[in-house]
Amino acid sequence: MTVESARGASVFWRWWTAGTISAVGSAVGAVALPLTALTIVDASPFEMGMIVAASYVAWIVIGLPAGVMVQRLPMRRVQISADLARAAAVISIPLAWWLDCLTVAQLVIVALVISFANVIFDVANSTFLPSIVSKEQLQSRNSLTSGTHATTQLGGPSIGGLIVQLLGAVPTLLVDAVSYLVSALFLRTLPERRAEAPDRWPPVRAMIREGWRFVVHHPVMGPCMWAATAANTVCGAQHALYALYLVRELHAAPGLVGLLLAADGVGTLIGAALTSRITARLGTARALIVAGFVSLAGALVVPLGTGWEAFVAFAAGNVVFSAGVVVLSVVTRTYRQMASPPELLPRVMATVRFVSWGAIPIGGLIAGVIAGVVSSRVTLMTFVVAAACIPLVLLASPIRHLRDLSDYPQGD
Repeated sequence: MTVESARGASVFWRWWTAGTISAVGSAVGAVALPLTALTIVDASPFEMGMIVAASYVAWIVIGLPAGVMVQRLPMRRVQISADLARAAAVISIPLAWWLDCLTVAQLVIVALVISFANVIFDVANSTFLPSIVSKEQLQSRNSLTSGTHATTQLGGPSIGGLIVQLLGAVPTLLVDAVSYLVSALFLRTLPERRAEAPDRWPPVRAMIREGWRFVVHHPVMGPCMWAATAANTVCGAQHALYALYLVRELHAAPGLVGLLLAADGVGTLIGAALTSRITARLGTARALIVAGFVSLAGALVVPLGTGWEAFVAFAAGNVVFSAGVVVLSVVTRTYRQMASPPELLPRVMATVRFVSWGAIPIGGLIAGVIAGVVSSRVTLMTFVVAAACIPLVLLASPIRHLRDLSDYPQGD
């Protein structure tokens, strides 16, 4: 290994460590926040939907401009600022609880702050990776990142559920806040990466429009984005209803809730571990279609059964759904990073996330409204229709004729 490659590897592993520590805290917080809403402020199904919607609504509000902002600003400083903002927002919840003034409104506001910080951080983070690894390493590094995320999703909810049972939901959120601070410290050790700036930047709207048109009119990226949008609509409903479904319909204890939510991490880990093997055997395009049908099957199984069978169905369906979605995510993200012109990459990533991640709060809000009328179980069954759109969108595109996504001529 040359000195230059050793330095590159060191940069990657520091970048990876920062993200991993932050992800562990976030996974713990993903259990503690809904349990805080349910057990401390007695949130209704609609309020749970509001909290989930607030957690992702920033993708709708600033998702498109985020790509331009990241392209114009130093990426390392952007990520550090986002970490500090998230830490401050989370810390405010224990402070308000200790002062006996915690409300649903504050939880929504905290979710909003985290949401806006997440948008900037994620666009910068996904743009930073291709600048520190070679194209040949992108899929393996993306798989590693997804696998790491899976591990944190596997261990984080279980740990979070245990800590909640021992200390309570609100004090557990401090773990999430500390993780953001540690992540910021690691990010400070990375070299600054700034896109080469022209003498004069084009108007913001023109830059946004250019990225939007590139993605929407691309015969491969466009359908992949809409398939991801369908998947994230289902994810939004799941985020809004899973804790509600487990606690109020299946009467699961906090420890069991954390254990069952960790099934998502198991599925993500399996999908991340098998993605390279699956794509090598089937091809990236065919793997996407198979992953779409796998995701559909998982969403269908999640709300089935009663008693202990319901717990088994929830865990199994969650594993299957997550495994399918992570294959979809890794393959499409790698393709975007490789096929996008470097000067367009931040705007491409922002456009895709604006559309696909913007579907998460919409799915959460719709699920919250429906669950206020019918049960959480019936609502989860309703969203199987959205899950069916994942493979159908891919089958309706040129992707169905390809073995690999890269087989499609780039100029067409």
